Amino acid sequence: MKRLTFIIILAALSIAVSLPAATLTFEQAIRRSLEVNNDIQTSRSEIGVAEANRAFLLSAVMPRIEVDGALTRNSIEQRFGEGDEALTILPRNDWNYTVRLSQPVFAGRRELRAYSQAKLGIENARETEDATEDATLLRVASSYLALVNAEARIEIERRNIELAEKRRAQAVAFYEAGEVTRVDVLRAETAVKAAQRVMAGAEQSRELAESDLRQALEIDGDIDAVPPEQKIPAPPDEATLIARAIAARPDVDIAENNVRIADLEVKKQRGFWLPVIRFDGGWVNQRTPFPAAQYAYGALRFNVPIFQSGEVFARVAGAKERELQAELALQDARLNATEDVRQALVALRAAITGLSLATEQLEAAEAEYSQAFDLYRAQEATSLDVSTSETSLADARRAVAEESLNRDLAELRVWYAAGAIKEALNVTGPTAVSGVN
Repeated sequence: MKRLTFIIILAALSIAVSLPAATLTFEQAIRRSLEVNNDIQTSRSEIGVAEANRAFLLSAVMPRIEVDGALTRNSIEQRFGEGDEALTILPRNDWNYTVRLSQPVFAGRRELRAYSQAKLGIENARETEDATEDATLLRVASSYLALVNAEARIEIERRNIELAEKRRAQAVAFYEAGEVTRVDVLRAETAVKAAQRVMAGAEQSRELAESDLRQALEIDGDIDAVPPEQKIPAPPDEATLIARAIAARPDVDIAENNVRIADLEVKKQRGFWLPVIRFDGGWVNQRTPFPAAQYAYGALRFNVPIFQSGEVFARVAGAKERELQAELALQDARLNATEDVRQALVALRAAITGLSLATEQLEAAEAEYSQAFDLYRAQEATSLDVSTSETSLADARRAVAEESLNRDLAELRVWYAAGAIKEALNVTGPTAVSGVN
């Protein structure tokens, strides 16, 4: 029985190990990130909070209807007059209720300014959502490209191991023929182990990129990332990108809204100098017939501030300082957007140059290695010559892979700095759920 249980467990483990990894395309990763990422969901919930605040402030200027009432048991009953003309002014069991309507008429337009601020708060919440989506898209796209690049790096390291093993096989052949010493064999063995060590580092890099992608997309299990079919479009000129960043970046839009909010706050505080007018109306029904059992009333109530001991002056002064701070923050946001675009373009140009030089380096290294190994096989070059050319070729291959990733990431950061990463990734309209096969 125990043997049967052990066999079943082994079979289950073998099935679990043999399950294929989830296939994920670049487009699926981008779409899924907008649907399941917790940071985006949190920012979207803030829009609901802002809309609820707007509804709350709207209620301050809407009419209110309420009912007040009481049931009273008095220790005595008091009447005036006798017989049919008797009038009870204090019944032993008393009751009354009032239906009251209250409508604000004018309050220095403070409620209107607060409502306008709330609407700008909703816009800020939406801009925050856009900013969170942009940051998430940058993270997911970068992790996805890093995962694909890591798989390419693993393939490169396999080829580098093949180079070292090829030299080891040649060194062993020469050693068995008595043409070289065992030093050449040991040197080749060292090169193989060094290449295997670099392979382990490449596999670790892939695991880290896969882990970050799993976390962002809430995927459990291994991921088989398919190289992207769509290419990141080349960014336009610097002036166009800067204009786009100033006009469309969420942080700049939020700073502009904050200036409007601060201006409304100054006007709202000035409203405390103005009178407050409110209309009250009601209908009263009571047990006591004095002065009347039922009657209605209407009243226009007002409050005029005469002297407030400098309170409003202080409020207005503080609001003006906040407005100045908001204007300075807007200037900083525009400046940061401009410089972010410029720095991203500098990094992109450096990455393009690095990739071009790495490609040329690879071509030269391949030619060098081919010639060096042919000479070594013909015993016209030493193992040190082959080792040097082999190392140069391996480094050139790694450099091309690294600079390719740097170029792709730099392009992403340029579009992100301009506030147009969704355009670059072709994310338009409502996001649809894209599953993982």
